[in-house]
Amino acid sequence: MTPTTVPADPHVVVIDDEPDMCELLALRLEHHRYRVSVAHSIAEGVACIERDTVDAIIADLRLEHGSGLDVLEEVQKRSLDIPVVILTAHGTIETAVEAMSRGAYGFLTKPFHDHELLQKLAHAVERVRLRREVAGLRTLFGAGEDDRLLGTSARITEVRDVISRVAKTDATVLLLGASGTGKELAARSLHRLSNRAQKPFVAINCGALPGELLESELFGHLRGSFTGAVKDKEGVFSAAGRGTLFLDEIGEASLPVQVRLLRVLQEKRFRPVGSTAEREAECRIVAATNRDLRAEVKAGRFREDLFYRLHVVPIAMPPLAERREDIPLLAKVFMNRAAARHGVKPPMMTATATAALTGHGWPGNVRELANVCEAALLLVRSDILDRDDIEAVLPMSGAPPKVPAIDAADDELDTDVDDPLTSDVEMPTLKEARELADRTYLDQLMRRTRGNVSRAARVSGRNRTDLHELLRRHGFNPATYRA
Repeated sequence: MTPTTVPADPHVVVIDDEPDMCELLALRLEHHRYRVSVAHSIAEGVACIERDTVDAIIADLRLEHGSGLDVLEEVQKRSLDIPVVILTAHGTIETAVEAMSRGAYGFLTKPFHDHELLQKLAHAVERVRLRREVAGLRTLFGAGEDDRLLGTSARITEVRDVISRVAKTDATVLLLGASGTGKELAARSLHRLSNRAQKPFVAINCGALPGELLESELFGHLRGSFTGAVKDKEGVFSAAGRGTLFLDEIGEASLPVQVRLLRVLQEKRFRPVGSTAEREAECRIVAATNRDLRAEVKAGRFREDLFYRLHVVPIAMPPLAERREDIPLLAKVFMNRAAARHGVKPPMMTATATAALTGHGWPGNVRELANVCEAALLLVRSDILDRDDIEAVLPMSGAPPKVPAIDAADDELDTDVDDPLTSDVEMPTLKEARELADRTYLDQLMRRTRGNVSRAARVSGRNRTDLHELLRRHGFNPATYRA
């Protein structure tokens, strides 16, 4: 922000008993997009700040009935977060020191340069609006950390309400929902609000490791218990201690691992691999899955008894498409976080850009939105983010295809016409279709990032090594896109 650039239409109250000075200040400030209210006494000024939101006050030090310091005192008595700039034609160091020590935001001596006044006002307005925004977010979501479930929609508000009610219990919680809906954030919120908040939060992805390795990661092992076990290893049940253990993608765990997990949940005890001595499991269990575990039970892939042990308090995480009213807030937060990480200024997002985000289908949910916001931030060519900038980084349309309405007359169809679903038209296999989709996506990704693999990795949400391997497997050479 340049010194004289301010957010649109900030409201400033000018308190001075000289009408000419009030008119002059009002003309100057309105020319620079301020909304100005004029008051000729402290009482009139107080009435202005009590009936409207005010971003800053300019008050003359010497008033007919009182002083600018009295204005400052009235603001402080009402616990209002409004910066006060004091003006005086008789500036002394002692007066300035007194004004600043009593909480004035700034002090200017008449005559002053427009630039000096505008600079001080711009900084004051920026500071107060930032403080108000942070305070508002804290009121809605708690302190402004990254592990908060942001949003004001009914769906996410209900999730936060359930979390707050069960957090201080030791009940096992099962988080249900598609990938990217924020299940780990919910687990971290449960931990943060629990009586275990000062203890460890440990997370493990049960789908990332084969059964034997997952057992070792969960319960630990003794040296020599299997090939490659060259030293004792602590498992996550031990590492979590009396904290919270988050079992992500629990539906991916093998049946043998499920048996051992069931025993831990029933008896609160476990044995490291290769050990005969039992240890106590003191942690609270929070599990998550994107699978339909009831269907998995019916198919014989998930133990019914374990399902009921986990399904004590189920919490369904809503997909982003069902909480679209949260998208503008989420986009702003993700854009600001990405800007802070990359050391750049976040661009201003136009209404059409916001509409493009709100209208997308978001199959990847909140995680996809975060990636799109970061990509848009990195690729935008100006300080204004428009619809085209958003659409350029959306990997595909997330909206379901529109199906044309069927007229009643269409009921009588020509049965001689081939039905594409039952005809002999060849279709690719699922594997072939997936490979084609991957190749199409990688080609677009390389084109839009001009072969910059680091940027492409950030845009796609993959780490750089994995993306290199994916490109190599599909025969893409990033260098060919750099021209």
